Amino acid sequence: MDTSLTVEYDKAADILYLGKTKPYPEQDSEELDYGVVARLNPQTHDLENLEILFFSSRVAKGETLHLPVTAEFHLPKAG
Repeated sequence: MDTSLTVEYDKAADILYLGKTKPYPEQDSEELDYGVVARLNPQTHDLENLEILFFSSRVAKGETLHLPVTAEFHLPKAG
């Protein structure tokens, strides 16, 4: 089953959340780069969520934010 990508921003914590599912306590976590945390499925180790810390300060610098993951985008099939 395909899932959509959810994007949420917590202004108080300055964290951008990208996810295919709601975070849950059993997820494993791994820091991929400074301030970029991956949340992984504990059984399959598939990437389910990303947390990008200090998001507004990263964007305010005017620099491109490169995430250490590969992505594939698809539109939902009609019908």
